[in-house]
Amino acid sequence: MEIQDRLVSIIVPVYNAGLYIEETIAMVRSQTYENWELILVDDCSKDDGRRKIEGLLSEDKRIRLIAKPVNEGAARARNTGINAAAGRYIAFLDADDVWLPDKLERELSFMEDKQAAFVFTSYEFGDENAAGTGKTVHAPAELVYEKALSRTVIFTSTVLLDTKKTGREIIQMPEIKSEDTATWWKLLRSGFTAYGLDEVLVIYRRPAKSLSSNKLEAIRRIWNLYRKQEGLSLCRSGYYLFFWAVRATWRRL
Repeated sequence: MEIQDRLVSIIVPVYNAGLYIEETIAMVRSQTYENWELILVDDCSKDDGRRKIEGLLSEDKRIRLIAKPVNEGAARARNTGINAAAGRYIAFLDADDVWLPDKLERELSFMEDKQAAFVFTSYEFGDENAAGTGKTVHAPAELVYEKALSRTVIFTSTVLLDTKKTGREIIQMPEIKSEDTATWWKLLRSGFTAYGLDEVLVIYRRPAKSLSSNKLEAIRRIWNLYRKQEGLSLCRSGYYLFFWAVRATWRRL
C-alpha cells in the first residue's frame, strides 16, 4: 500500500456507538483540514451503529468501514485501523469524543513547526452531552518518559503521530487495559518526546458512570501498567502512583 504524505488517517474503534456515530462522522467531515480518511473499525457492535455508518458511506469516499467478525476489544480495533491506514499521519478518535473544527489543521501545523513525531493537545471534560464543564487539562510544552509516568495527561483523542518518523510497529497497541497510555509510554521510553499544544481542541465526553470515572479501577489499571508493562519496582511504582493520584485528583477539582 502506498502511503500518502499529506493524508491524515483517523482511526475510530466503534462498539455500540450508535448514539454518537453520526455526530462523530459529521464532526470529522466539518474539519477545516480536508485531506483525511476516516477509518471506522466496527468491533462487532450489537446496536444500530454499523447500519448508520453504512448509510453514510456513499456520501463521502473518504469514509471507510472495517467490520470485524468477532469482538476483540479497542486495542485490536485500533491496530486494525493502523494496518489499513494509507496516511503518513495517524490520529486517534474515540467515537463519543468531540473535535473542534480546526483540530486537525492546528495540530498538524504545530507538528510541522516542531518537526515532531508525536504531538497532543489540551482538552476539556464534557458531560454526557459533550457540553464543556470548564474543567480543562492543559498540555505541557514537552513530555518525556520519566515525567509521563506520574501523569496521564495525554488523552487518546488528542494524539497525532507521524509514522514516517515513528514507524508503524511501535504504535501497535498492546492488549491490556489502558492500552493507549501504555502505547504513549512505549513511544517515550524509546526516545521520542511528546510535544503539547496548549489549546483546547477536544472535548472528552465523560458520562457519570463511565469506566474512567471509576477511581478504584483507574488506580488498578495504572498500577498494573507500572508493575507488569513497565516492569517498575514496588518502590518506584508507589512513588509514581502517589504523584499520579495527586494530579488526577487536582484536575478533577
